Amino acid sequence: MSGRLTDKVVFITGAARGQGRAHAVRLANEGANIIAVDLAGPLPPSVPYDSATPEDLAETVRLVEETGRGIVSAVADTRDLDALRDAVGKGVAEFGRLDVIVANAGITSPKPWNEITPEAFRDVMDTNVTGTWNAVMAGAQTIIDGGRGGSVILVSSAAGIKMQPFMVHYTASKHAVTGMARAFAAELGKHSIRVNSLHPGAVNTPMGTGDMLNALMRANDTNPGLMQMVTPFLPDYIAQPEDISDAVCWLASDESRYVTAAQIAVDLGSTVF
Repeated sequence: MSGRLTDKVVFITGAARGQGRAHAVRLANEGANIIAVDLAGPLPPSVPYDSATPEDLAETVRLVEETGRGIVSAVADTRDLDALRDAVGKGVAEFGRLDVIVANAGITSPKPWNEITPEAFRDVMDTNVTGTWNAVMAGAQTIIDGGRGGSVILVSSAAGIKMQPFMVHYTASKHAVTGMARAFAAELGKHSIRVNSLHPGAVNTPMGTGDMLNALMRANDTNPGLMQMVTPFLPDYIAQPEDISDAVCWLASDESRYVTAAQIAVDLGSTVF
């Protein structure tokens, strides 16, 4: 541990597993205390991969505590602003401050354009766009009130720079997150709060469980070749959650103190063309 985030407090959504858990553990290892929330329950019916569970969130708590840092966790839906404000309030009551927001929670459901239902479109937009906005609204004023500045990291996607075939709703939502980061950066900059969007490509997480891969293949059969549009340059092809956490840690730390309104891609080159 280098102590890059010693005594800072970080609010992370979607923290029960995958990238969110990796971010929580990495930032704790750098000295941060964590406020962690996750739905930790059934995802909308259109989502083809397995849902996180309360046990998953409890494991994140255990792993953070193992680092010697503190964590306050809550089961909360990011679409519920009051629930997020309550979680942040409890965390700030415990740790006394808030410095960083990592709006990580998001969902997807692969389908060809003409098979996306209104319900599926609404679920993706509500979670990925409204849920991200809620995460910022739940914590930004607390960072302002602290008077120390801070960092807000909105987790978009490679689909927020380029696109993702067979995910019109997901692509639209992640482009919205990219624009949201720029807009928040403009208004929060006077408080020394930096806001950036982070754009992972393919990452080895539980988003690949359940029927996810089969759903992608079925969609690809309707228009073969489109998936080649997001082929990475690097031979590893897929990142690990900890690779994304490296970028989150940098954006949360003072090492990126003059970086704001930027789009940081960790996508093995898949969005270049």
